[in-house]
Amino acid sequence: MSIWGDVQLFNNKFENGWIGLGGTLLKDVAASGSLTSTKGFVSIAYHQVLGDNSLLSAGLGIGMVNQRVDPSMLTFNDQWNGQIFDIKLPTSSPIIYSSIYYLDLQAGVNYAYFASDNVYLNAGFSVTHLNHPNESFYAVKNTSTQIPFRYTAFLNSNIKIQNLWILNPNAYISKMASDWEVVAGLNTNRNLSGDGTNQLILGLYYRSNDAIIPMIGYQINDVKITFNYDATISTLSPNNQTRGAYELSIIKSGFFGGADKSLNATKCPKAISF
Repeated sequence: MSIWGDVQLFNNKFENGWIGLGGTLLKDVAASGSLTSTKGFVSIAYHQVLGDNSLLSAGLGIGMVNQRVDPSMLTFNDQWNGQIFDIKLPTSSPIIYSSIYYLDLQAGVNYAYFASDNVYLNAGFSVTHLNHPNESFYAVKNTSTQIPFRYTAFLNSNIKIQNLWILNPNAYISKMASDWEVVAGLNTNRNLSGDGTNQLILGLYYRSNDAIIPMIGYQINDVKITFNYDATISTLSPNNQTRGAYELSIIKSGFFGGADKSLNATKCPKAISF
């Protein structure tokens, strides 16, 4: 589960620039409830218009992470009694802390290019875990329990075809230690009403060696609802019958009561829309 939002600040204080402030709350329950992760992040970024067609952004984020584990739901190799795993048997891997907290820092940059009224491109790069936080439920804390840097790069585009379709091909690649993740795909918005107030959203993504991710959604005015599902295609698929995770998103966009729409439109190159 996640909740996020962002706002613009001081867009009348800088020439061709403004500050963005955002916040995110995340909660995830894994391993049949034995591991719970709760994260809260705030971020700040500066956005600067470059010429008539470009926008450069740079930002920092800071967050607090809580990881909780329920030891009563875990068993270890040395608790095998020859027939079953017996949680009453002692283990050489005792969990000392059932709940841990740590601070997490991140930073990133983004460049956007508005090629025309019908084509928009942007790319970005970020690094998370800048402070190498320790993540361990055991007493020992050393370099082996530090979270390594995670590097992420992405490429995104919006392409408008007549006044019927907006295509959004995008991809990202992420690396942490020796692990890689690559996701690529396309989602489309179909204009159903002529003026863009009603849009059908369809998409399909591929996560390398892991899952195919179809998505479907609908947008009415400034409210967008989407649903996507991870269909497992890795070697784990026989264990979960290809049933992976699913996600329901509800997004509300727009301006707060006192915001000056015309001022923002003057500063920022025109976004792709119906």
